Parts: sequence; structure tokens; C-alpha cells
Amino acid sequence: MTPDPDPPTRGSAPSARPATVPLTKEPEEPREQPADPGPPAQDASPPGLTAGGRGTGHRSHRPWSARRLPAALVASLVLVAAGAALVDVVAVRAGRPAAAWRRHLADELATRPVDDVWMLTGAAVAAAAGVWLIVLALTPGLRHWLPLRSPAPGLRAALDRDGAADLIRDAAMRVPGVRKARVRVRRHRVKARADIRFREPRQVKDDLTAVLGDECDQLALARPPRIVVRVRRRTD
Repeated sequence: MTPDPDPPTRGSAPSARPATVPLTKEPEEPREQPADPGPPAQDASPPGLTAGGRGTGHRSHRPWSARRLPAALVASLVLVAAGAALVDVVAVRAGRPAAAWRRHLADELATRPVDDVWMLTGAAVAAAAGVWLIVLALTPGLRHWLPLRSPAPGLRAALDRDGAADLIRDAAMRVPGVRKARVRVRRHRVKARADIRFREPRQVKDDLTAVLGDECDQLALARPPRIVVRVRRRTD
């Protein structure tokens, strides 16, 4: 009976050793995995993205237009004028006479007085073109887009005015008593006209003002517009 307990004690020792190996390695792997994705999980939810933090978003500006059409027009005019002058100068340097249009232009500029009608007209056109180019260079354009509040300074978003008008009109149609609604969205003002079938016009106007104000808050516009509501009763 003495040899019987010996084999179990010898067999239990090897079985205990392999069991301790995964127990020491398994806790190490899950400890390292949550340590790396921990900080990104906290940064991925800024306060501006929460439903209650709509007012804490950063105000973004209107995106700048590429001005492709004015840039192409100006570049084409400069290219044609500079190319024609360069070709004529090269021809003169090669021994050929100057072009008729250049001689005529030089004679007109040398003989006409400063107060001539054509001189004043050309100066006015050139000044208007210069002012137009300066305005295009200093203004962002894209007036049909409304900037939205963004959760981070580096993010920008904009909403089309027609899309904003559709959303606001849908909200106005949900007000009891409203039969038809027309909404126009501007940069600083939202004008809504509603035809009502029943209820008092004053109550419908108050409800419309409240509903449209909530809808504008839901749109998260960078510059909250002023809401103007007009109602009229239609009996037909």
C-alpha cells in the first residue's frame, strides 16, 4: 500500500507546472491591451458632440470659394493680352513693322486728352474691375451656405440654405392648425409665412416661434438667426 500514493504525487507535480504557465501569461496580455486604447477612447468623445453640449461647440466660419470662374476669366484676358503684345514685340525685334492695333492704340493714348469720354470710360471700367477683384479676394463667397458649430477648432461644417429651409418648413407643418408654410432662410434671419385653418392666429404664431426656435437650435448654426413669423387665416 505504500507504492500506491507515490504515483499520484509524482503525476500531480507535472500537471501543476503546466497549469501555472498560462496563469502567469494571461493576466499580462489583457493588462497591456486596455492601456493603449484607453486615451483614444477618452479623446473620441469631445463635449461638443453630446446632445447637451450643443452650445459649447466652436463657431466656424463660412468656407472660402475657389473663385474658379473669375480666376479663369482674368487669367484668359491676361494671357491673350500678354501673348499678343509679346508676339508683336518679337516681330518688331525681328525687323518687321509693328501691328496696326498697337500703333493705333499708342496714337490714341498719346493724342487724346485725359478728360476725354473714352478715357474716362476706360478708367471707370478698369477701376470697377479692380474693385471687383479686390472684393473677390477679401470675401469668402459661398453665401448660400450657413456655417455650423463644430466640436473641435479644426473641423468645419456648413448647411445649404435650401436644406435648412426644408427642415424648418417641415417643423412648421407639424404645428397644429398650419395648412401651408413658406420659409426663407437668410444669413441673420429666418422668415416664415403660414396659412392657418383653425385655432387662434396668436396661439399659432407663438407655437410656430417656439417650434422654429427649437429647430434652429437643432441645426446648430454658428450664428443663430432671428426668427420672423407671420400668419394669416385662410377660409377657402
